[in-house]
Amino acid sequence: MLAAALEHLVKGIVDHPEDAIVTKRNTSRGDLLEVVVHPEDLGRVIGRNGRTANSLRAVVKALADGKNIRVDVVKTDF
Repeated sequence: MLAAALEHLVKGIVDHPEDAIVTKRNTSRGDLLEVVVHPEDLGRVIGRNGRTANSLRAVVKALADGKNIRVDVVKTDF
């Protein structure tokens, strides 16, 4: 559910929504949501001084209902 919600938010702010993918991994520190976007959209997802990325993390944390979850933006080469 959290991965789908984050993917929906990310696809709404990028120019290449077909390339936006959110994957969920279980780690020893809790769940990890990895956001992969087109290289041209990386700046949109991170935002000025990381504001957009921090906002996305805040929304996911609010939806997580107290569970330990992290959000990472991963750089890819298409």
